Amino acid sequence: MALKQDKPVIRDCAHIARVLEIDANAPSHLRRSAGTIDETRWFVLHTKPRQEKALAAMLDSREIATFLPLQRTVRYYGHRKRVVHQPLFPGYVFLQSCIEATWEALNTGRVVNLIHAADQELLGHEIEQLRLALACGATLAPHARLVRGCHVRVTAGPFAGLEGLVEQRIRPDRLVLQIDTLGRAACLEIDADLLERVD
Repeated sequence: MALKQDKPVIRDCAHIARVLEIDANAPSHLRRSAGTIDETRWFVLHTKPRQEKALAAMLDSREIATFLPLQRTVRYYGHRKRVVHQPLFPGYVFLQSCIEATWEALNTGRVVNLIHAADQELLGHEIEQLRLALACGATLAPHARLVRGCHVRVTAGPFAGLEGLVEQRIRPDRLVLQIDTLGRAACLEIDADLLERVD
């Protein structure tokens, strides 16, 4: 989904409801599929540069559920080596909450734009795949979004059950976890013998 950079700053819940095409005054059975104001759903926050960690920490301290996938990177400063954890998708934080909490996030001054995920089920599934991979200690690397490839599932080992795409243009032992809402992906090296095709 393309980012809408020309949108005005969102200042209140009613404005958020309009952006998400929610009629807050309509009876619940007539509201659009975007959801209700009190409904918990996934949103993507497009942040200002290098504000992902600060935003996630601030929202976590307010008990607002966020997901910020991080990758382990080794940086060298002169002769010193340092391990740092950087966002896998720079500029983005996933937020799972109601619209009111989204308003709170937008008021931190760290957010440029709010991206609404039309397919909540798909985004939730993709985020869960990333969570599982990171929980198993996977080393993920950013990868270009894929257009073609084979949908596969890991059949054994610590990553059993993970689903993703195998990109045709690279080695067949790379599983790609994709976030369609962002047009981004991450890849994970894995033994090709552990992959089965998912129809």
